[in-house]
Order: sequence, then structure tokens, then C-alpha cells
Amino acid sequence: MTTMLAVRAHHGSEVLVLDEISVPEPGPLDVVVKVAAAGLAPGIMRLLDMGAFKHLPTTLGHEAAGTVAAVGREVTGHRVGDRVRVHPFLNCRACDYCRTDRDMMCAEQSILGHAAFGDIPMPLYAEYHNGGLAEYVRVPHWLIDPLPDFIGFDVAAKVHDMANAVRALKCAELPRESTLVVTAATGTMGTATVKLAEHFGVARLILVGRDAERLNSVAALSGNVPASVVALDELPEDWAADGALTRRLRETAPEGVHGVVDFIPEGPAIGQAMAALATGGTLVHMGGNSAPLPLIPIVQMMHCWRFVATRAYTRTDAQDVLRLLETGVLTIDELITHRFPLTDAIKAIDAIQQRADNPMWMTVVNP
Repeated sequence: MTTMLAVRAHHGSEVLVLDEISVPEPGPLDVVVKVAAAGLAPGIMRLLDMGAFKHLPTTLGHEAAGTVAAVGREVTGHRVGDRVRVHPFLNCRACDYCRTDRDMMCAEQSILGHAAFGDIPMPLYAEYHNGGLAEYVRVPHWLIDPLPDFIGFDVAAKVHDMANAVRALKCAELPRESTLVVTAATGTMGTATVKLAEHFGVARLILVGRDAERLNSVAALSGNVPASVVALDELPEDWAADGALTRRLRETAPEGVHGVVDFIPEGPAIGQAMAALATGGTLVHMGGNSAPLPLIPIVQMMHCWRFVATRAYTRTDAQDVLRLLETGVLTIDELITHRFPLTDAIKAIDAIQQRADNPMWMTVVNP
């Protein structure tokens, strides 16, 4: 095979196209993976509109798993036919952040098949910006994670989202037997956090989202951890202005909550959720919200509250997820609610933006 199908974004266009392009050839340090599963992220079109894709045209898709199809002449440790997961983060690997398990803070970090946010030169992104929504993807050999036979490719493609949730939960530094609020709980990141909660000492969950029916579906994922729901659509119409979310959370957990993991991308829920923290509690934000945080510093000081913002995850976080999956203590197959062939990938991207189906937690494309 010399050509393949790939979902591509082009300069000056707001629509994606399914192109026929050449199958990538490996460079000396590269691995070419035949993609078996590629995950989809809801924010991909928003980032395209923002101009975060620095090299166009480009093949989209930063979550991929499959089998090794070809290796470069200088690559060792990987063989044709190996089952693998692609780690999508392109980092310098030499700075202080990269050497201290904080690689998401690397100034050169960019994402294969996805976005780049910095303004400095990013040579790896220039070379490897094409992603995994295709039949094949070329990556540097150091971004290949071996995959045990019993971890399916669909699950491996969504390790990315699970690792993001691991990073957020680590940042929360929760005590044992903690009470945790998860906002945007019906989304991809929210469901991942719910599935992982029991592995981080959580004894009780409070799930916040818009729709009670969708929240109740997510609550069923919490395993042995009891879960309550707070639906924003059931709060008074003026909840955004009068603090009704804080009051409802305080009614649900009068002693306050130990942590909030916040994935809501806009609006006042972040501040109201933080105001429900117990003394010494932590809010971790990974939603990209541009709304001002309304809490004045002295209030945060008197309650010893911590606000932690984090983006993405580290390679260690991804390896932690792979270990949990490998030992069988974590299963996430039920989170993958939708599968599409590559020929319907553009339809799939539209579907995850509309989220008309219930539930629609994680979506993968199978070339």
C-alpha cells in the first residue's frame, strides 16, 4: 500500500476532509504504526478555529494505538507487529521540566496530530505534526508504549484521557476517605475521573453537570464509591449570580468537600464549586475556563484553600494508567460508547460536538 486515508485540516478552511495521501515512510529514528484505534476529543474544532494547529495541512488525531508496521534503521526495541500505544506529547526531553516529571510544562511541548500553544520554534512539532486519524502514523521511537495483549486497542487509544484524570487527581492531593466534586462529570474527562476516584482515596463523589439523567448514568460508573448528583439545569434560573451551586454543594456535604476537579470550560461554576471546599481543600482546574475567579484572596487565605491549574499529563501518568489496566484493577471498556469507521470520522467529530446521544462518553475511530 502506497496511499492511505487521513482526516485532514487545510489552511483557510473550517471544514475537515478525508484525503488520500501517501503512507509515511520511517526516518532513521521513527516508527510507523498501523492505526487500529484513534480517539476523538470534543475540543478539536475549537482549537482549529483558534489557530492552534501551526502546520497546515495536517492530519488530526492525538490518541492512537495499533501495530508497528515499519521501523527506522537506527531503532531498537521495537519490531514489526508489536502492539503499541502512541504517546502524543512532543517535548524537548532535556529541560528541567522534562527531567523532573513535569514535561507538560516544557516550553516546546506540542501535541502530535493536535495543537501547539507556544511561540518559540518547535522542531519536533514541525516534523511530527501529522496525527493518528489515518490508516498509518509516523512517530519518533521514544513515543511508543508497548501494549499487553489483553489491553484492547480502543482502550489504549483512550489512555490519554485517563492519564489527564490521573494528573488532576494527583494535583488534588486528597486525604484518605475524601469527598470529591467532579464538574462536567458527563464529559470524557469527568467520566475518566469517576472511574479512577477509588484509586485515589475517594470515599464519596458529588457529580456536577447540566442534566440529571446524564449525571445518573455517570454515577453508575463509580463502583464502590457512593455518588450524588447536582444538575445545573435543576438549580434556580439565576444560580450563576446568586451562588445556588455553592449552597447545593454545602447541603450535600455540610462539612465541605476535600477537593474539586473542575473540567467546565466556561462560566461561574468554578468559583461556586471552590466556595464549597472544606478548610484546606483543593480545586484543580483543567477545563480552560476564561471566566474570572470571584473569590478574593483573603477568603482563600483564611480557609487555606489551594487553586491548582494544570494542563495535560506526564509520561509517568500514562504509564500509571497502563499499569492499572495491565493488573486488571482498572477497566474502562464501558466508557467507550461510540465507534466509527475512518470513513465516518468527520461525522463522528460532529457527533461528539453535538452530544445528542446519551451516554456519549468516549469515542474512537477504527481505520
